[in-house]
Amino acid sequence: MYFKQFFLGCLAHASYLIADEKSKVAAVVDPQRDIEQYLAEADAHGFKIKHVILTHFHADFLAGHLELKDKLSATIHLGARGKASYEHNACKDGDKIVLGENVELSILETPGHTPEGICILVFDREKNAEQPHAVLTGDTLFVGDVGRPDLLASVGVTAEELAGMLYDSLHQKLMTLPDETLVYPAHGAGSMCGKNLGKESFSTIGQQKKFNYALKISDRSEFINTVSADQAEAPQYFGMNAELNKQERKMLHEHLPNAMTAIPLDEVLKLKAEGAQILDTRSPGEFAGGHLKGSVNIGLGGNYASWAGTVLDHQKPLVIIANPGKEAESALRLGRIGYDNVVGYLAGGAPAFLFRPELVSQFERLSAIDLRSELSSADAPNVLDVRTETEWQGKHIDGVINIPLNQLNRRLAEVPRNKRLIVHCLGGYRSMIAASILEANGFENLTDLAGGINAWLDESYPVTREKAAATCS
Repeated sequence: MYFKQFFLGCLAHASYLIADEKSKVAAVVDPQRDIEQYLAEADAHGFKIKHVILTHFHADFLAGHLELKDKLSATIHLGARGKASYEHNACKDGDKIVLGENVELSILETPGHTPEGICILVFDREKNAEQPHAVLTGDTLFVGDVGRPDLLASVGVTAEELAGMLYDSLHQKLMTLPDETLVYPAHGAGSMCGKNLGKESFSTIGQQKKFNYALKISDRSEFINTVSADQAEAPQYFGMNAELNKQERKMLHEHLPNAMTAIPLDEVLKLKAEGAQILDTRSPGEFAGGHLKGSVNIGLGGNYASWAGTVLDHQKPLVIIANPGKEAESALRLGRIGYDNVVGYLAGGAPAFLFRPELVSQFERLSAIDLRSELSSADAPNVLDVRTETEWQGKHIDGVINIPLNQLNRRLAEVPRNKRLIVHCLGGYRSMIAASILEANGFENLTDLAGGINAWLDESYPVTREKAAATCS
């Protein structure tokens, strides 16, 4: 058996290629939308990718099942409860996908994170004909956590209903597997599909029964209450991605050429005046030093796609401003979450506008030392903390306003305009996104706290604690 995990760090997403080395038949599980790495790996070993499997309709990325079907005529396999507009094989409990004499995949229906969720038992018959070598758990079971059950409330499926299904799937199916069975989930630390995901990319059933908080809860009602509670608000693009993963749609290779159109500055300004969004993907420091007025900064160095899907509109045209050579990456990473609304990038990048001062804005970046001094003055500025509520409760600067970044667009009326506003987050990435959104909505006299609250803590300045801090992505 040939088995390889692919991990996409920016989305904390794991996908898999499994093949029978004798028959050369391969399957890809939960592929990302840009499929070149699977094609290259298969070509290197002489494999033929004939099957592509989705463990569920992923909400946090647009899967590459249609791209693989389009490129290779691979058969798409979904859980039996999954209703999709494209041709697929509906898999029930116990259904087999035979890759060859030595390798077989067996389906477990495991509703909970979503109703159509499945897990995949991987049998390496050459090593053990009776027991599975591994189980691909999708978003049913993670290292250290289980899939969140609250993402379908908008379509009438309650978190409590799904959490009950999840309990049954875990206790009646996954936890009955041999302890040595390897566990390979679809996500790792940093994913919004759970609240306590571990950093490890795989584990075993035995280790999870011993250390996973959710699997140690034996009472069904307690499990439902615990896994349903304290889930972070899902980004706005999750619902869109889940729906697109059920539908026929344009392929990524059909979209990207449009995104790679170089657009002159005057045309970008015209598009902006007509309602297009301008996304600057440079670092927060570069953006603060000089940016096109009204543009939004989401740097490639952070959780770029997730924040783009949180604060930008996927229906409005989008123009990218990027450092030279980063235009394609900027567009590709948006394409991975279904943002196919990129109409091009600014020709020449930032230098195209930096010598036209009437178009340029800058943000002052204040040190923690200077902020401490200003807060003690008679005319102290307002301070906006855009971290999550959980982070804020863990520790915050006394007297600051807390509006989490993912809520900022809809809570602009709560942001004071009466004096200078200093914006901060943990380290400076989210605060620059927030400052750019505020400026694009007419706010003035904005300042960023360089280094965020981390810089404040480095100086051993006092903080207020509401409760013990929790892990936050």
